[in-house]
Amino acid sequence: QVQLVESGGGLVQAGGSLRLSCAASGRTFSNYAMGWFRQAPGKEREFVAAINWSGLYTYYADSVKGRFTISRDNAKNTVYLQMNSLKPEDTAVYYCAQGTKSVVATTSSSYAYWGQGTQVTVSS
Repeated sequence: QVQLVESGGGLVQAGGSLRLSCAASGRTFSNYAMGWFRQAPGKEREFVAAINWSGLYTYYADSVKGRFTISRDNAKNTVYLQMNSLKPEDTAVYYCAQGTKSVVATTSSSYAYWGQGTQVTVSS
């Protein structure tokens, strides 16, 4: 049984930083790509960032490129999302997801398992 547990969300002022973590269990973590998605109130869930199985390849949505960094520690079965220069429009529930394959993907259908989400609120 796969479990993904996010942590690190909270309230921060615009321009601040947060680091999200997602601890995975239930299957061999290093075999699969990982991703972060977010959903703001009244909007559809959107892709934020993804990382391949080894951590060598990453991909970002244009809206967060240069501000967010995804990384993973396969020894700890954990994926991270470092968020810098946060903006009010980054406010959303952030979800981590585990892919069906080892390569990066940007669509929700490419991810088999999802965490429960963690709230990030950026005040202006």
